[in-house]
Amino acid sequence: MKELACYAASDASSRGRRYQEAAPNYRSEYQRDRDRIVHSGAFRRLEYKTQVFVNHEGDMFRTRLTHSIEVAQIARSIARILLINEDLCETIALAHDLGHTPFGHAGQDALNRCMSDYGGFEHNLQSLRTVDELEQRYADFPGLNLTFESREGILKHCSLQKARELGDVGERFIHKQQPNLEAQAVNLADEIAYNNHDVDDGLRAELITLESLCEVELFREQYETVLQSYPELTGRRLIHETIRRIINLLVVDLVETSQQSLQKANPANIDDVRSQSSPLIGFSEKMKSQSLELKRFLRKNLYQHYRVHRMTRKADRIIQDLFDGFMNDIKLLPPEHQQNVKEHEANSGDTGKARAVSDYIAGMTDRYAIMEHKRIFDPSELT
Repeated sequence: MKELACYAASDASSRGRRYQEAAPNYRSEYQRDRDRIVHSGAFRRLEYKTQVFVNHEGDMFRTRLTHSIEVAQIARSIARILLINEDLCETIALAHDLGHTPFGHAGQDALNRCMSDYGGFEHNLQSLRTVDELEQRYADFPGLNLTFESREGILKHCSLQKARELGDVGERFIHKQQPNLEAQAVNLADEIAYNNHDVDDGLRAELITLESLCEVELFREQYETVLQSYPELTGRRLIHETIRRIINLLVVDLVETSQQSLQKANPANIDDVRSQSSPLIGFSEKMKSQSLELKRFLRKNLYQHYRVHRMTRKADRIIQDLFDGFMNDIKLLPPEHQQNVKEHEANSGDTGKARAVSDYIAGMTDRYAIMEHKRIFDPSELT
């Protein structure tokens, strides 16, 4: 294994954990973090939480779990080239979506509206809440007790008001500092992954077409290159060859641009990285422009497609009904969650009650939310 750069995260430079623990045997602190995430219930549930398509739409579409694995693969590749910490990159990548609701962004928007009078809901904060509090697996502490660097990377963005409530991990938003380089790499690996797999899933679902995608420069250039090299290639192989070339192009641009930024800034350690006025990991201006064009295309032609909109409305109704139902009658909840809601209500009133209800809903998978809604609101379901 190559030696890490001086500005990479390492056990020696770590700010540690909220609850002190003995150093792990035969693995690094960030490997321990990764292992705890992989063994968590929240991580397993990602298998049945979707990105754009509801889980029952088909088995071939991405889920939050497959997305997280793809992000981890891209982030580790970036880390290996830039000599930053691969294990920390993988940890952040695998954890970054743990707080996502069922039904993707539609579910988050719906739950945020439900929580508008109680502090709102944001999946990024919920991911941190999940690893800090909601996972109950260890005798000595609540949550997973991850390192500061892992928690720092999970918290991708945050309002100043929320940052003041989060203690050490929220300070960088107050002081306008940057996260570690590993977090920066995962942030852009996430962008690379979801843009390209949404293209793939959108084509598979026949919500977008190759013809319309060729209006986007980034896709068209690679698509035409593939056709010139392989004029007989058709179908899924043609699509996959094009998408893999786009991913490669984005990763190469990212690492080469980042290498230039790092050379110019010349950070001596991880604290120098945090003190920068802007991220050191990023795309070239040309690639930023091309990526933005692809994002806009997907927003208009995929995310706002009428079939996706129908799924969004269904998801909205399910989340709203469940939230209202549980807030009005906590006896609709399973017994252990009834007790949790009562404890939160005793400590923080209606706000605490609503937060506990939103925790329960956010932890649901797509299919569990659908089944729970049916059990509660469908008169034909008597059990």
